[in-house]
Amino acid sequence: MSTEHRATSGAQGFRPHRVVVLALDGLLPFELGIPHRIFGRPKDAGGRHLYEVVTCSIRPPGPVETDADFAIQVEHGPEALATADTVLVPASYELGPVFEEGVLTEGLAAALAHIRPGTRLASICTGVYVLAAAGFLDGRPATTHWADADRLQWLFPRIKVDPDVLFIDDGDVLTSAGVAAGIDLCLHMVRRDHGSAIANDVARRTVVPPHRDGGQAQYIERPVPDPQTATTTGARAWALGRLHEPIQLRDMAGQEAMSVRTFTRRFREEVGISPGQWLTQQRVERARHLLESSDLSIDQVARDAGFGTAQSMRQHLQAALGVTPTGYRRTFRAESRR
Repeated sequence: MSTEHRATSGAQGFRPHRVVVLALDGLLPFELGIPHRIFGRPKDAGGRHLYEVVTCSIRPPGPVETDADFAIQVEHGPEALATADTVLVPASYELGPVFEEGVLTEGLAAALAHIRPGTRLASICTGVYVLAAAGFLDGRPATTHWADADRLQWLFPRIKVDPDVLFIDDGDVLTSAGVAAGIDLCLHMVRRDHGSAIANDVARRTVVPPHRDGGQAQYIERPVPDPQTATTTGARAWALGRLHEPIQLRDMAGQEAMSVRTFTRRFREEVGISPGQWLTQQRVERARHLLESSDLSIDQVARDAGFGTAQSMRQHLQAALGVTPTGYRRTFRAESRR
């Protein structure tokens, strides 16, 4: 797990991580507000903001049209992109050639040219088309709103589009599904930069869950189920109370008096992923919390999180977070305690 995108301090003094949000005509005001809300909250032990959020457009300072009945006055031009540690592109309903043909307009291309190599890039919803048209996603996995996923794949066949997830973290490039999934993405970046304790505090203050189960597959329009149809909610609550124990699929299905086959299908419909994938996600989150907030040994954390052995936990954390349990604890426990 890289720490290059965290706030820094040194001989030049403390410097917050700068997030520059690119506001394009036709933007959704809700999405524009997400990075300001999420990144505007985290502070260090001394009360200093860990992030600085700046909004810019591809033109000189001035109004930017929205999809609502008002415009937004933006105080920074494209030059601000050259100062960014992270560039975030929200969705726009007026992407024109970017959305229709997969090519950048001259003005957008000139603006993106200001971005320095090594800058972290992120998009919310159809903002991914901008990153794709600029070539930043070639050969990479990415996501967008489920309704636009097929078009994204058709326009940019070199991208590995996943229409089921809420967001994808591919290191220095991150993409999210539609609208509110931008909250999930921004909280994830805070968690990646500064640990779960700070991200969870932001989530509590924003009155949203720190981590939503499943992916956007659960939001894709389907026929309305029979009101009498059972759900898998009880089984999930049952499993969360005993993550430290071996949990078999048949045991979860038994909580809802369903066959394994019916339970698995219903679970995937409701949560967007399989029961096994969901259990692994919950155990990873449990392990993260214990690594940050306790002095338990790595072996004990592995047992309490339900991985059984330190080796198994190491493999799962490496796959999910790109870091070992020891490395995760070393990076984030001090900040969690603060």
